[in-house]
Amino acid sequence: MLLDVNESQLVLIDFQQRLMPVIHDQASVLANGVRLARIARLMQVPALATEQNPERLGPTEPALHEVCRKTLPKMHFSACADGLVQLLRPQASAPARGNARSLPKHLQQAAAPERGSIVLAGCEAHVCVLQTALELLDEEFEVWVVTDACGSRTERNRDAAFDRLAGAGVELVTTEMVAFEWLRGAQHPLFKDVLTLIK
Repeated sequence: MLLDVNESQLVLIDFQQRLMPVIHDQASVLANGVRLARIARLMQVPALATEQNPERLGPTEPALHEVCRKTLPKMHFSACADGLVQLLRPQASAPARGNARSLPKHLQQAAAPERGSIVLAGCEAHVCVLQTALELLDEEFEVWVVTDACGSRTERNRDAAFDRLAGAGVELVTTEMVAFEWLRGAQHPLFKDVLTLIK
């Protein structure tokens, strides 16, 4: 199964200014998060960020904040408990008055198609990323965790999270895997632009 750019949404979990300095290999984790976010924006994949207890951990890193359509503040470790699922599912449009078949086509409102593949990156892998991913699985989303754009304070905690996520059915990928699966081929009109972001 490959990621489909038209079915994907990106969630950047807790890339916050006061948290990132204590994350193992934080420079690489943040760089890949930024790269992923820029590729998503280029390819018109909706992106949003979460912030764990923003008063204590600060705001999202500016390079990520600028590409997100919304930032969800949260106090639970799983972003699902603070409204993430509602942000990821399209709102049902209000029913039009009268018989829908009698309305002209331009007045009939169809529900927006659901983008059911959720690409997750962020910190900490063994806490907020893990709990959000597992609850998204329970909500019947396909979940993809970008391992080189996730971090924890220790390698052991990060690696334990990846083991558990894989066992639960989450797809583990890298930033480049996401980019090339969204592109699908070198003939894609954005191939050179994405390649520039990767290199």
